[in-house]
Amino acid sequence: MDSDEESRTRIPFKERPDWADVKPVPQDDGPCPVVPIAYTEDFSETMDYFRAIYLANERSPRSLQLTAEAIQLNPGNYTVWQFRRVVLEALAVDLHEELKFVDRIAGDNSKNYQIWHHRRWLAEKLGADAVTNELEFTKKIFSQDAKNYHAWSHRQWVLQALGGWEDELAYCQQLLEDDIYNNSAWNQRYFVVTRSPLLGGLAAMRESEVKYTVQAIRASPENESPWRYLRGLYKNDTQSLVEDSQAASVLLDVLTSKNSHVHALTLLLDLLCHGFEPSQELRSAIDFLTPQSCSPDLALTKRISSILEHADPTRVKYWNWRKSTTPVQSAQCQNTDRLANLSMQ
Repeated sequence: MDSDEESRTRIPFKERPDWADVKPVPQDDGPCPVVPIAYTEDFSETMDYFRAIYLANERSPRSLQLTAEAIQLNPGNYTVWQFRRVVLEALAVDLHEELKFVDRIAGDNSKNYQIWHHRRWLAEKLGADAVTNELEFTKKIFSQDAKNYHAWSHRQWVLQALGGWEDELAYCQQLLEDDIYNNSAWNQRYFVVTRSPLLGGLAAMRESEVKYTVQAIRASPENESPWRYLRGLYKNDTQSLVEDSQAASVLLDVLTSKNSHVHALTLLLDLLCHGFEPSQELRSAIDFLTPQSCSPDLALTKRISSILEHADPTRVKYWNWRKSTTPVQSAQCQNTDRLANLSMQ
């Protein structure tokens, strides 16, 4: 039943025989409200009757029905949701049926905090029986809004609190095959790799994940997500990233291509600050990209910052700051640059 049909068929509470014994409690806005809210007549009456049963702490089937009507009028009313939970427990209602009610409400309100809080409460009560249903429900939400924060938060809670990890990495894989730019899917993949009790942790997954990420970078070098993911795979172990030949290889591939170089240059700059020794091929790629206005004697880190000032003008002040504060590369790299400059004289 759509909202227009409900509006036409709704019977006012004052005309319902089963509510004849209830005296509605009007909202008290004080004697002289400055800016009274223009509530609809249906909303005002529903809330007047809700206040009456709330104050009476009436935990009955009609109270449950009243909360449903109040929620349909305003899904964000946390007091109504809280009282509904009290009534549900008092009446020992089948919570699977309550999930169906939430499904209907969530259809047009998928970013409503109160709905997700209520759904988590239901899942906690149902335990492991809720896992499949909740994972499927969030999938349905993602098909409409792939970056719905509430749904992702709920899904992660379900996995950690109730289980269901078995197919989660494969699900992330499918999402990224559908849209490699889906940064929420990248975030979820990292969550699974680092939190799943079935995969052995980041150390066990790093090699295969680096391979997957490097392939994603080569396919879309302008996509920031896999670059960030690559860094995350070496969280608290930057030295291993500095020494990883796959990282050096993909940097060279991107910097010698006609694709966007911003993310590759950013990573290279950071690696140089941690002792990375670039190959002659990488230095040549940087020489090719360096603006003619730059002095050939300028340190490699500062030349990269200068390139980024032109390639990423939105953050030109940031790159200018990096150029003035970033330490020059290692002594070995500086000596190599000096030799290269001498050979050209």
